Amino acid sequence: MKGALLINLGSPDSPDPKDVKRYLGEFLMDERVIDLPKPLRTFLVKGIILNTRPKKSAKAYKKIWWQEGSPLIVLSKRLQEVVQKRVSVPMGLAMRYGSPSIEQGIKSLVDRGVDEIMLIPLYPQFAMATTETILVLAEKIKNEKYPELDFTVLPPFYNHPDYIRVLSQSIQEDLKHKKWEHLLFSYHGIPERHIRKSDITKSHCKIDKSCCQTTSEAHRYCYRHQCYETTRQVAEYLELKEGTYSTSFQSRLGVDPWLQPYTDQTIARFAKKGVKNMAIVTPAFVSDCLETLEEIGMEAAEDFEEKGGEELHVIPCINTRADWVNVMSRWIDQWAKAETVTSA
Repeated sequence: MKGALLINLGSPDSPDPKDVKRYLGEFLMDERVIDLPKPLRTFLVKGIILNTRPKKSAKAYKKIWWQEGSPLIVLSKRLQEVVQKRVSVPMGLAMRYGSPSIEQGIKSLVDRGVDEIMLIPLYPQFAMATTETILVLAEKIKNEKYPELDFTVLPPFYNHPDYIRVLSQSIQEDLKHKKWEHLLFSYHGIPERHIRKSDITKSHCKIDKSCCQTTSEAHRYCYRHQCYETTRQVAEYLELKEGTYSTSFQSRLGVDPWLQPYTDQTIARFAKKGVKNMAIVTPAFVSDCLETLEEIGMEAAEDFEEKGGEELHVIPCINTRADWVNVMSRWIDQWAKAETVTSA
């Protein structure tokens, strides 16, 4: 029997510093998140970061925490529930970090008689710190505990016509009666070295002005290319004029170079240039979370106003939009019927 497993990033169990510390420890000790030799990673994470960051992060989580729990978890559960009503196969939910774990998600489906699982990383673009780490862990669990299982993986959907349509329409609907002078596509940042490590050609990704626009097999795993391609296709769908939109990257950590331009600096630059009304969308996330609700919705919005802007309008993630639920349900049912996942 077939089943589908939605997999998202995860969240602390609560905004209490102890829960945040435990969550950050699991997250940051992942060798595909902080890709340093284990001794150095351990010193950095356990010796420095976990002694300072949990209290600050806990305050941020408290700002956005819902009565039902973490917004990311709540929204992911809602997506699972509404999609489950539309599809013919059992659905499960898992988080890469925290609870419910990927192992728990797989077990919940196996216990229902499932022997073939469609893994659905809820990341439109591929990155070693998101999609890859999910698939590596799922394969490890399968080999160790469920060798009889078969996996099918939903590929990155950053340029899938269905996703582009849903994302574009969500932007269009949200901005319909809003004043805005510039639309910023803000993606989660990653270190530049991750781009080079994911380059299967070992030579194409130079992180310059041309490599992401030059056709290459490397684009299958190039997060930077896939982000810019999402922006390009949405801009084309919405018929945005050149100069009215741009791409940036948020949430950098440490001193190593991360993908640029940085979102905070970009927002400040536009405010100082005299842009009064700016809109921002976060297409690296399917579900609203700390990075969209607090980092962008609160911190970035406040910074924009402090630098002279009037309003930074934050467009919600696609979350449980009816058209997104329809798309996800169709993809799963097409797979369940042994069909190729196509657009409609």
